[in-house]
Amino acid sequence: MTSYLADLFSLSGKTALVAGGAGAIGSAVSEGLARAGATVIVHDLAQERLDTLSQDFAAKGLTFTGLQADLSSAEAAADLVARAKAVTGRIDILINLQGANRRKPITEVTPEDFDLITTVNLRSVFFLSQAVHPVMKAQGGGKILHFSSLSANISFDTISVYAATKAAVTSLTRSQAHEWADDNIQVNAIEPGFVQTEFTKPLWNDDYRAEWFANFIPQGRLAVPEDLVTTALYLVAPATRYVTGQNVVIDGGVLTGASWVEAPRRPGITR
Repeated sequence: MTSYLADLFSLSGKTALVAGGAGAIGSAVSEGLARAGATVIVHDLAQERLDTLSQDFAAKGLTFTGLQADLSSAEAAADLVARAKAVTGRIDILINLQGANRRKPITEVTPEDFDLITTVNLRSVFFLSQAVHPVMKAQGGGKILHFSSLSANISFDTISVYAATKAAVTSLTRSQAHEWADDNIQVNAIEPGFVQTEFTKPLWNDDYRAEWFANFIPQGRLAVPEDLVTTALYLVAPATRYVTGQNVVIDGGVLTGASWVEAPRRPGITR
C-alpha cells in the first residue's frame, strides 16, 4: 500500500515553480511540495520575503531556489519561466499564488487600483501560464494550479475588482484545461474561502467580523494555510492525470447554504 500511494502522490523528480510563493499560503504550499519530493522554485516580488522563507526552510532541513521578479509584463513572465527552467531543465508544476487587493467601495476604486489588482491577479497568471506552456508541452505534459477565490462565486462589499479577477481566473482555468488537454497539461484551480493570514487581517481582526465569520462559516472558524496544502498536492500529483478544468472550493461549508433555524450564536473566531 505504501508503494502504491507513493507512486500516485510522490513528486520526486518533479520541478515546481510557485509564483507568489513566499506569502503565508505560498510558504505552506511550497513546504508541502518540498516534503513530497519536488525540487521547489519560489518566486516572489519581495526579495526580503524570499530571504525569510529561506531561513525558515533551512531550519526545517528543506531547500528551495528563490527567484525575485515583478510580473507586471508578459516579458517578465517569460523571463521568470526561462530562469526557473534553467534550474533543472524542466518545469513540471506551475502554481499561481500571486495576489493583490485594495478593499474599497466600487465608487472609490481608482484606475490605479483597478490596474494593480487586475495586473497581479489576472494578467500575470495568464502570461505566466502562456510562457510555461511550451516548456510543458515539449517535455510531454505538466500541471498548472491556479489559486482563485470563494469570491469567484459569492462576493462581498469592497472587493469588486478582486472578485472579478478571481472569477476570470476560474474561467481561465477551464479555457486552459480545454485548449491544452492534447498537450497532457492538466489545469485546475483552488477557490479558498476565508483564510487567516496577515493579508486578510484587516477583515478578521475586529470584534464585529470575528463574530460574523464564526457564525457565517458552518465550521465556525477561518481556514489556515495548511488547510489548503493537501488539496494542492493532490491536484499536482500523478494521481490526478485525468482531473482537469476543475475549481475546488475549500470554504468550511460556506457554499452549502445558510441556516434560518434559531441557534446559539458563536462568540467569535480565535484571533
